[in-house]
Amino acid sequence: MAFEWVVKNLDQQKITLSFILINCTNSHIEKFLKEEGIKTQSLSFNAKWEIPISILKVVFILLKIRPQIVHTHLRDASLIGQIAAWITRIEKRIYTRHHSTFHQKYFPKAVWLDRLNNYLATNIVAISGVVQQAILNEGGDPKKITKAYYGFDFSDFGNVTDSRIKGLRKKYAIREGVYPIIGVISRYINWKGHQYMLPAFKEVLRVYPNAILIIANASGSYRNEIKEILADIPKENILEISFEKDLFALYKLFDVFVHCPIDESIEAFGQVYVEALAAKIPSVFTLSGIANEFIVNGENGLVVPHQKTLEIANAIKLLLENETLRQTLINNGVESVKQFSVLRFINELELLYKIK
Repeated sequence: MAFEWVVKNLDQQKITLSFILINCTNSHIEKFLKEEGIKTQSLSFNAKWEIPISILKVVFILLKIRPQIVHTHLRDASLIGQIAAWITRIEKRIYTRHHSTFHQKYFPKAVWLDRLNNYLATNIVAISGVVQQAILNEGGDPKKITKAYYGFDFSDFGNVTDSRIKGLRKKYAIREGVYPIIGVISRYINWKGHQYMLPAFKEVLRVYPNAILIIANASGSYRNEIKEILADIPKENILEISFEKDLFALYKLFDVFVHCPIDESIEAFGQVYVEALAAKIPSVFTLSGIANEFIVNGENGLVVPHQKTLEIANAIKLLLENETLRQTLINNGVESVKQFSVLRFINELELLYKIK
């Protein structure tokens, strides 16, 4: 939704947008942009060996449209876009960094690509404090860095109708009155912490045998390991969802939300921290990414140590048993995420896009 919110809120009397989409042919975002009348071009990209030809294609596009600013996102697209913008002498080259210490911890050979993007960009947007520190650890120029949090249109969380919620219940065959429903929204990647959250749910089942765990975005490189853990949980207590378009209604199904990455810096931002609180769902968290900067234990969430199954289970049970605590977290949570409004984000973007 981030690009959709930007397109809808950015002052296009001041700023004319064009998009070059890498490997997004016939995607939802391409369809949206064209419906909004935004000039959009899509390039196929399937393998690293295609990077040189992709750079050449982007060079020709930039020479044709002659933008004053190029703003790139994600590693490969940024590498292609930043090199092409440097070749065509675009004066302002902005790079938004969407990952934190992932390469440093898991793929150290890829760190040179991060350093190259940091070098080529004239401005770097760090989406959180941990991302800012990761860039500095790579030798990034602190004068280039602007910390700018993601922005959210919170009206989308507040305007969820009962019919949409009931529609999801019917779609996934969830009976009315099933309690509790525990929600997890994260891909099957080892650092997301499923290996601690799923055994925690098994402990919850001892007290709440009719509980259901909904896992959304249920795909990824850690799937085989997750399947082994899920084999110990009754099938009727698990609902895996590969993709659900109506994310806002999905949150409304949950009685408790859980997000427990394995350390404090592996999440670059962690949109679900903000989304869950905006959706008014009491939540159990480990601190990672943006959570380090605004989640306070007992105020807007329950914070547990990293990689601790029993603590996750106990926190879930506490939220299910203590209605006063639930309401405190809900009320404070909604207030605490207002700092991530899309209008604040748009203002920061417009400042960044100013040409001297």
